[in-house]
Amino acid sequence: MIDNFKPVSRHSGSRLHTNTNDSHPTTGQEGLKELDPRPHAFTPQDPPHQPEPTHEPEHPTPKKKRFSLRGLIRKRSLTKKEWLIFALVLILITAGGVGYWYKFIRKPVPVAQKVNLATKKKPEKPTTEPSRLTGVQVDPELNKLPITGIMIENSPDARPQSGLKDGGVIFEAVAEGGITRFLTLYEEARPDYVGPIRSARPYFLDWILPFEGSLAHVGGSPDALSQIKALHVRDLDQFANSGSYTRVSTRYAPHNVYTSLSRLLDLENKKGFSTSNFTGFTRKAESAAKTPTATSIDLKISGFLYNAHYAYDPSNNDYKRSEGGKPHVDERSKTQLSPKVVIALVMPKRTASDGIHTIYNTLGSGAMFVFQDGIVTPGTWHKDDRKAMFSFVGSDGKVLALNPGQTWISIVGEASSVTYK
Repeated sequence: MIDNFKPVSRHSGSRLHTNTNDSHPTTGQEGLKELDPRPHAFTPQDPPHQPEPTHEPEHPTPKKKRFSLRGLIRKRSLTKKEWLIFALVLILITAGGVGYWYKFIRKPVPVAQKVNLATKKKPEKPTTEPSRLTGVQVDPELNKLPITGIMIENSPDARPQSGLKDGGVIFEAVAEGGITRFLTLYEEARPDYVGPIRSARPYFLDWILPFEGSLAHVGGSPDALSQIKALHVRDLDQFANSGSYTRVSTRYAPHNVYTSLSRLLDLENKKGFSTSNFTGFTRKAESAAKTPTATSIDLKISGFLYNAHYAYDPSNNDYKRSEGGKPHVDERSKTQLSPKVVIALVMPKRTASDGIHTIYNTLGSGAMFVFQDGIVTPGTWHKDDRKAMFSFVGSDGKVLALNPGQTWISIVGEASSVTYK
């Protein structure tokens, strides 16, 4: 340190004098330059130079550090607190950017129209459809099966029968001697035991021809057998196709011939009767009457053993059948026969010239009574040709639609043969 430095007068030419205590020599301008390292000469106008202290204060005041993100990023190792600050700042920046993009930059994505997409889809095939024979919902493949008709006997020795409960449409008429017989039509149903099977009659041909059905029978009257050939009825006569039938030991002849639908279908396929082309009866949805008007029905078809009685069952909207004063039951299931629709057709009948067989006037028109939903609907039946389907017309002149399910059609000689309450 230079404690006693004196300025040099610019007008004095004398040498610079220094204190003898100084440790530095004072020799002209060189000494001056050594003492004053500044590039310019010291002048009186300049403020006195304050030399800096040669040592730091014993207790320096700590400087406050300013937070710098750049410095934080450049720093190689961060403290836990700094990491938290860095993460928080990064989250805030990201959230702000996303929010700004979502509100000001993002373009709304157009929503696909579901209706338009649906219209492009191909409609799915229905899993079921109404049966052509009964109107009940069935697998569409079953509607491709042929109609199979079976002549089932109804003498007291033939009761109880098997397979009647599975029939889709059943025609009931007198064969001879007052004994009734059934023409039972099947399509979607496949009972494995049907019988006993008996012979054919000419008027039953008029009822199976509109369905283009095959006819399973054991022989027939001479007139019926000749007409089967003349009308090209699909013939499944047991006499010519015995392998498709069985004579059981539990019944004595001629009440012991039985078959199954699977065996008859195999026979039909072999003969080329793989399907049937027809239009069945008009059908509707069931609609049970709130106040039934016909709950007890009696049909006088022949004598006491063959007359039919029906009791309406509102819980199932069907008709429990009895004949000969007893419930008419299925042989194997022991269940009572219960058609959904009961129809009585009035057809005049007479005895053939042989004095044995019956003849019905099956063509033209006549009175009828249709029982369904607990009520009766009188009307008129029409059939113009042997191959034409029956038309059931109500008193209002409109075709009468029938409930889905088994339809039982009984032939009576007079309108007075039908009573109900």
